[in-house]
Amino acid sequence: MADRDLRPLAITGAVAVVSVGLLVLAVIGDRLGADVGRGDVFCEVPHDLDRVFQPANSLSNLGFVVAGLAVAWRAGRPELLGDVLPRLRGLPTAYAVVTVLLGPASAAMHATGSVLGGHLDLLSMYLIASFAAAYALMRLVRQGAVFFFQVFLLMVAACELVGTIDAEVPVVHIAGNLAFGALLVTAIVVEVVLWRRADGSRTDLRWGAGAVGSMALAFTIWNLAQGPWCDPTSWLQGHAAWHLLCAVAAYLLFRLYCSERVTDALRPVAVGSRSLPVVDR
Repeated sequence: MADRDLRPLAITGAVAVVSVGLLVLAVIGDRLGADVGRGDVFCEVPHDLDRVFQPANSLSNLGFVVAGLAVAWRAGRPELLGDVLPRLRGLPTAYAVVTVLLGPASAAMHATGSVLGGHLDLLSMYLIASFAAAYALMRLVRQGAVFFFQVFLLMVAACELVGTIDAEVPVVHIAGNLAFGALLVTAIVVEVVLWRRADGSRTDLRWGAGAVGSMALAFTIWNLAQGPWCDPTSWLQGHAAWHLLCAVAAYLLFRLYCSERVTDALRPVAVGSRSLPVVDR
């Protein structure tokens, strides 16, 4: 058994401590701005806790921190990362960091109801969805890490641009949420195409099905919690369940990536700055 590389966990753990610590200080010091009602559609009202607007919806975001640390722990063992991820040095850690940041960024909105908190929440959503879509597209066209980061940044920028559209969107409320959902659907479709492609690599779709199932259940609860399941004074909030299920989905998605195995029809060659499998023609 190979020795565990502790750098992914150390980096992710440092990001978790710093980001959560900064959030706590910002909430205590009212640094994120005034409560303007961002997130008030998500039912919960204060529970006699000073400075925290939606405590259950805020604290449930710790699930993302735990999921990100779990990803980082596995990332320290390259032999558990499948055939593709180990060739993309740094990407498993980047995914762990992005997952962790979902926690304090979302909590920033639910704890304060501020404009800046809402922006941080959306940005974290853009990061994880862009990662999933860009990573799928990178493998579809058999490119390397440089391509991934170019597409990733373009997608985040596009989401930010779409998020500036001030229009009510059915079901998901705002254009930024629609962009987030569109990227997730893109990632799902491309992952299925990759699995079906005979001359490519194969993943264990049970992990993907688990991730999609968790997201589907989370989205169902997300909607019901804004309607018939809304109990503003309860500590059992449907939107908190949305956070926890999304954290599970983020971890299962990483396990899908770790399950990827290159078929016999492929051989590794240099692509860009990394070595990735391509068809031997």
